[in-house]
Amino acid sequence: MSGLPLFPTTVVGSWPRPDYLLDALKKRQAGRLTFEEFNKVADKAVLEALKYQDDAGIDIVSDGEQRRDNFYSFVTEKLDGVKLMTLAELIDLVEDKRHFESILKQLDVPAFSIKNATVVGKLNRRQPIALDEYEFLRKHTDKPTKVPLPGPYMLTRSMWVQGVSDKVYPSQDALAQDIVRVLREEVQDLKAAGCQYIQFDEPVLTEAAFKRDTKERTFMCASMGGSSGDAAKELLWASRLMNQVIQDIEGVNLGMHVCRGNWSRKEETLLQGAYDPLMPYMMIMKLDQLVLEFATPRAGDLKVFEPYKNQRQIGLGVVNPRSDELESPDFVVKKTKEALEYFQPEQIYLNPDCGFGTFAERPMNPPDKAFQKLQVMVEGAERLRKEYAN
Repeated sequence: MSGLPLFPTTVVGSWPRPDYLLDALKKRQAGRLTFEEFNKVADKAVLEALKYQDDAGIDIVSDGEQRRDNFYSFVTEKLDGVKLMTLAELIDLVEDKRHFESILKQLDVPAFSIKNATVVGKLNRRQPIALDEYEFLRKHTDKPTKVPLPGPYMLTRSMWVQGVSDKVYPSQDALAQDIVRVLREEVQDLKAAGCQYIQFDEPVLTEAAFKRDTKERTFMCASMGGSSGDAAKELLWASRLMNQVIQDIEGVNLGMHVCRGNWSRKEETLLQGAYDPLMPYMMIMKLDQLVLEFATPRAGDLKVFEPYKNQRQIGLGVVNPRSDELESPDFVVKKTKEALEYFQPEQIYLNPDCGFGTFAERPMNPPDKAFQKLQVMVEGAERLRKEYAN
């Protein structure tokens, strides 16, 4: 996009929620606040999240996903046919309850605080998914804005729960077509309103690629529906769904974020593996930008782009949102120079590995630490601009 400096800085989306917003969110979910009353509280939190980004010097801002319970369950407010259920409630629906409970414990998952949007009826947009978020943010900033949306594969995997959803949609494939329709409508509305950057979140791709038994019911993004067990089949299906959503849509920068889980600060509980098995499928997708983790060693290195030089923009993860350790500007510069072996300077955007508050009640870092990490990222970008200005 024109008007941006080299190595523009941005965020993946979420920001830690203040206590007063968490209180309002609980009241909203309990039916003690209307959607309009909750949004008045959330407006204040959005402006605070925006100020953190502005004070740090971020070039492309988000609203911090302050109105969202998490990065995908918030669609319950926006879509007909969806009910928000805790993992504790969903345990009653799985075939092997003891095994599922052991997985939650092993992966450090709080069953009562993580909620899953579950399809219980015919899917339709009751209201736009994120257009209201964008329109409020747009009134309060002159900077380019990014709107994250849950991706079609992730929504299909997470929202289709056997024993509930199959009463309406006999298969995940049947549900996927309505999800594609709903997301496509949303992208078109955001584009028409002037949104410059739309990011689809697809973390379940790594589960399909790295889990030895993808038929196993796991926590990863509450993917209760399971998969076919064939990684290549799942990844090809995800690629096709993405292309169906974005087909022939131009004039807006379309990206996809892929991580390995962001529900715990215990790195050993999160998925591990380089992007190699994902690369052919990500490159099939007609996206402008891939927003990827590279600050954490769990993500491998940038050599995976050797066969795909200069073919996409990259949202380069240069700080880890889950760690106490504060990265240095030198680290940001070093990681970016590694990326320059495979991308042109104007193709590289700098961002954290993931959001700082993917799940509302479980932020990865407090706001002051997250702010410091953004500052490091901005200082690294400024050094790079001086070096590569010509």
